[in-house]
Amino acid sequence: MNIEQLGFYVAMAGIIAFATSAVLAVAERRVDLFSAMVLGVITAVGGGTVRDVVMAQPVFWAEDLSYVWVAIAASVATFFGYRLFARRLIFRVFLYVDALAAAMFAIQATDNAWDLGFGLPLAPVILGVTTSIGGGLIRDVLVQRPTLLMSRELYAIPVLAGCILYTLVLAFVPEHRTLGALVCLAITFGLRAAVIHWDLRVPDWATMGHGRE
Repeated sequence: MNIEQLGFYVAMAGIIAFATSAVLAVAERRVDLFSAMVLGVITAVGGGTVRDVVMAQPVFWAEDLSYVWVAIAASVATFFGYRLFARRLIFRVFLYVDALAAAMFAIQATDNAWDLGFGLPLAPVILGVTTSIGGGLIRDVLVQRPTLLMSRELYAIPVLAGCILYTLVLAFVPEHRTLGALVCLAITFGLRAAVIHWDLRVPDWATMGHGRE
């Protein structure tokens, strides 16, 4: 198995994790099967779609519909088996898979934007973060729940840190981009894994209105 094949399988695992987490997130709303499928697909491919539209590139899933089919299958499976997926151990496993996928999608998007020379040096970071969390933001808006950016959960910050580090690699040591990508992916995943394991939150002093009576 080469790097491209490994990346494809990790991406598919990420699509499954994103779609599954989307359906689990709205299970309490008692949504129907169609709604679950729509939300699962939007969460799984939404961020990458926004990225491709912004960069005026062919939308990735239009060239390979397996991404959509896998998202639909994962959404349907979660809809009918959400009680199993909601079990603590299995749910936490999916959180870590989600974290790995978010890290991989972020670094990959940053790399693609940089190669296209799109809005250097800031746009690759923005698009990396957008690709990683964009689908979740769209889902939250559609179901009228607080978005990831409005919560104190440290979700976007590890992704942002990884994207910034990778742009520094691309800017100053591009000859080591492969190693740099792997290291930045590992750092992003490691930070997110630490957040999951220790349930880390944004501290009070870093929030607006702290100390206000």
